[in-house]
Amino acid sequence: MLNMTYDVPVKLFSFQLILISLFLLAPAASRLVDFFLLNRPVSPLKQFPLFHTRRANRIALFAQLAVVAYQIVLSIYQDKQSWKEYSGGAPKSELYGIWNVNELTVDGQPRPPLVTDTSRWRRLVFQFPQAAAAQTMDDKFQSYAATIDKDHGALTLTDTKTKDLAAKLSFQRPTPNQLVLDGILGGHTAHMNLQLVDHQKFLLLNRGFRWVQEYPFNR
Repeated sequence: MLNMTYDVPVKLFSFQLILISLFLLAPAASRLVDFFLLNRPVSPLKQFPLFHTRRANRIALFAQLAVVAYQIVLSIYQDKQSWKEYSGGAPKSELYGIWNVNELTVDGQPRPPLVTDTSRWRRLVFQFPQAAAAQTMDDKFQSYAATIDKDHGALTLTDTKTKDLAAKLSFQRPTPNQLVLDGILGGHTAHMNLQLVDHQKFLLLNRGFRWVQEYPFNR
């Protein structure tokens, strides 16, 4: 129901699962209607063997158990790989975090954080080692391929769509929560001061779980 009613890209797969479920429930449709809608007594469902011989039924049972075991092992393996590649176990960028662009100077001229300046960076986001994203003042995101040379303090960003060089910058971290970028951005000389966002302040991480809640917490 969540997949079908929210704007997520798995509606076709969810609809296929619904059709499969209806197909499997079809033989018991009348019993379900009697029990849930008409308040009628329902007798236990009769189970008929798949085959006429006991040996064939045992083989079928072992085959089913083997398929279930295979699916369990496969799911655990895929979840483990996903954890290592995309989730908490994945390698992190050398500049990992969400960085707010507090100050930006282009060609020696200050560029204040105006919402009307839709090409100005609002923040930079580093998660995976070879990727980065810039969020502009209109909250749109631009994805980049990132090359980070920690030893030489160099950062290169390449547009993932056009493959054009977007920025060639040097970086310094005066403190763990501060980042200073200098270099070429979009063909212009740029200087940036960035501040690391404390992700522990996000509601998803600090609000916790509540069994009893008198009022809704809508955000």
